[in-house]
Amino acid sequence: MSNEEFHPAVQVPSDLVEAALRAARTRRTAVADVSMQAIAQEAGISRSTLLRRLGGSRHALDEAVRATGVDPGGHRPVRERAVEAGAALISSDGLAALSLERVATAAECSVHSLYAAFGGRDGMMQAIFERYGPFVNIEAALAAHPGDLRSTVRVIYAHLAHVVGLEPRVLPAILAEVLARPGDDATQALARHMVPRLYASIGEWLASEVAAGRIRDLPLIALIHQMSNPLLMHLLLRPALELVPGLQIPSVEEMCDAFADAFVHAVGLPDT
Repeated sequence: MSNEEFHPAVQVPSDLVEAALRAARTRRTAVADVSMQAIAQEAGISRSTLLRRLGGSRHALDEAVRATGVDPGGHRPVRERAVEAGAALISSDGLAALSLERVATAAECSVHSLYAAFGGRDGMMQAIFERYGPFVNIEAALAAHPGDLRSTVRVIYAHLAHVVGLEPRVLPAILAEVLARPGDDATQALARHMVPRLYASIGEWLASEVAAGRIRDLPLIALIHQMSNPLLMHLLLRPALELVPGLQIPSVEEMCDAFADAFVHAVGLPDT
């Protein structure tokens, strides 16, 4: 899978460019140093909506600002450097290793600037998961809704497979932490962010499919697990399975097709 498949060129609406410029003028700083939350507030939308309209990152916005003749800023903002540094720490050492002090050292910034950008460690974890988790792309895919049940599931699987294999490997590291230390404070803090997002995206879509009579009326958590767990387990085990001599493993694309067929067969109602 190519990165272009999941990060196509985004045409940034002019109202978002103007909101970013206004936010920068109000704060007397470069556009690159204005947080996404501040830009979203200026635009009168939520941060998640802003990210969806930008395709999941602020790179397109910076380029659109530059196209107006305004330099968005020569230095990348603390928030972006910290998110990347934190993701690398989670991938290499696990969620428990994530601290403001370690991120500040890796991102070459102060702990105070991290508090200003995120409000604390929990906010930083949420920002990292927003960047390296699957929800932004999945929400955008569900908003576009490509059509029948199987094709929608297949698109969700494509995004999930992309995120699991993405470097740094944030999602696998987080899931490992959840399984190993479910009661840990950091795990609980992230769960309080992840679970509502799960229900607000995939959960709401599945509920609408039940209401439309396209899938079986099962408990919502059962439908979510039925859809996501088989593929997710395969993706997490796949790196180890690929090292087994003589074991023939279908491609990720073929596995996504197989699991999509299995999900539709398991829960789909006639004429879906």
